Amino acid sequence: MKNPPPISPQPPHLLLVDDDRLILATLANGLRDAGYEVTTAESVDDAEALLTSSLRPDLAIIDVRMPGRDGLELAERLRSLDHIPFLMLSAYSDALTVERATDFGALGYMVKPIDVVQIRPAVEAALRRARDLDELRQARAQLQKALDGDRDINVATGITMMQYRLARPAAFELLRSSSRSQRRKLADLAREVIQLCDTLQKDPKS
Repeated sequence: MKNPPPISPQPPHLLLVDDDRLILATLANGLRDAGYEVTTAESVDDAEALLTSSLRPDLAIIDVRMPGRDGLELAERLRSLDHIPFLMLSAYSDALTVERATDFGALGYMVKPIDVVQIRPAVEAALRRARDLDELRQARAQLQKALDGDRDINVATGITMMQYRLARPAAFELLRSSSRSQRRKLADLAREVIQLCDTLQKDPKS
């Protein structure tokens, strides 16, 4: 029996935002030829409409200066709301604009005119950096979850000590035995103990 063919990885999905239709089409076609999946938008409003409709690109490439709302406004949304990494693209290389783009969290800044040969290394570097940052963000989230779980266990142990007049080791062992018998995580049981205690304090008659 033949093994099934390996599943090809999905190409990185790029969101390209520029009000210049010629630049937009040229870069989009070149990036598609280079193997990327590309979605284009001619304004910040168009880009936000795509994001609202559940588009989640791996990387956005945004022109800084566009009529109406500029690219930095979109960059702020990408960073704070959607957590999507981005590169900034501009015809200007003044220090203030570069500094503002960096402050907004841009993973790179490219000055037009630019072709695919020049932009591809920046895109690949940004994608690698974005993956590193995402792994770091996940590691921090896991650490925070572990810390929160430890804190809940400590609080629940204290509640158990007071309720059953036990020493800390005995109270902790009682919680741990209960979690094992119920086949539940100790942190989940601890949160339930805390919630029950809070409910009883708010409504002593219950």
